[in-house]
Amino acid sequence: MAARLCLRGSKMQNANATAIVVGASSGIGKAIAEHLAAAGWKVGVTSRKLENLTEMVTRLGNRVVPKVIDVDDPESTREGLRALADELGGVDLWVLNAGTGILNRDFAWEPERQTIATNVMGFAAMTDVAVHHCIGRGEGRIVGVSSVAKKRGHPFTASYSGSKAFVSLYLDGVRQFLRRKAPKVSVTEVAPGYIDTPLQQFDEAFWVVSAETAAKQIVAAALARRKHAYVPRRWAVIAALLSIMPR
Repeated sequence: MAARLCLRGSKMQNANATAIVVGASSGIGKAIAEHLAAAGWKVGVTSRKLENLTEMVTRLGNRVVPKVIDVDDPESTREGLRALADELGGVDLWVLNAGTGILNRDFAWEPERQTIATNVMGFAAMTDVAVHHCIGRGEGRIVGVSSVAKKRGHPFTASYSGSKAFVSLYLDGVRQFLRRKAPKVSVTEVAPGYIDTPLQQFDEAFWVVSAETAAKQIVAAALARRKHAYVPRRWAVIAALLSIMPR
């Protein structure tokens, strides 16, 4: 039986709740994993290399279960996530966070290929496992991390903006599929603005928030079963303006 989850004020209440956070070695993913573990969750954490998770495992002990997952290899990703879910005894919350963004001023092929492989094929592979796992349980929460960048193309990050637009539309389709197949499963699309993480490579940034602040807002949106969430919330205003402004 899935754990019972709710919000009381700003505190997470749970009973033996479990989560998987993909891409938990740094940035938003690490902050989400630590936030959940601090609240008593059992958290499966993944990274391309096990040593990237060593410090977290040492500090949090048996509250986290590490697993090597390379989302650039879709088939091994699916196999690894299924194994991690079995090890946890079931998953209440899936956080599909792994992604990349490369500043590509010369429009070189390799950065474009790598970004699309990770953010499109890798994301679809992660989602596949989460969807079928939740259908099997009859309930659950899935969170996919997109970006405000989905609203407009950028001259030096065309593949990043395009891949995040894919993530958003893909999650919309997944949500509608699950509404028919398993209506107790929620799908939350999270669109962060500028977050203080190693991925941040833009020349100019404003309204920057810490990964910890982003993590709290993302988890709150997931537990509230929101369909969409901008992080921080004020980015919803910018997103609305981008939708109507001329290019």
